[in-house]
Amino acid sequence: MRTFWSSLSALLLGAVALGGAGCASQRIDWSTRVGMYSYDDAIRELGPPDKSAKLTDESVVADWRTGRGSQTATTLGGGWGPYGRYGYGYAGPSMVLMDPAAPDRFLRLSFDPQGKLATWQRVYR
Repeated sequence: MRTFWSSLSALLLGAVALGGAGCASQRIDWSTRVGMYSYDDAIRELGPPDKSAKLTDESVVADWRTGRGSQTATTLGGGWGPYGRYGYGYAGPSMVLMDPAAPDRFLRLSFDPQGKLATWQRVYR
């Protein structure tokens, strides 16, 4: 029995260590990549952008979606159920409250005419 608990605790500690390491490695410091990171590097790492535009000076601005927004609704009142002394019935009208939608999250990378990262920003829309 003692071997089981020591094996289980070792397994759980290993899972926590691996899980924590995976989360830490996902954050990218884009400021350190300015001037060295290319548009081709971005496509290799992030895939094709959701939107991109080539400007007249041959620079490129591209957006990658990093998170999808959401919207929630709450229903108040109404519905069928055991109401009053007569059993099941309809309790009247209901009202749906819609919370404001959270926007999608994007990473906008701008590349100079030579194809190197010039600026970056997070965009919400």
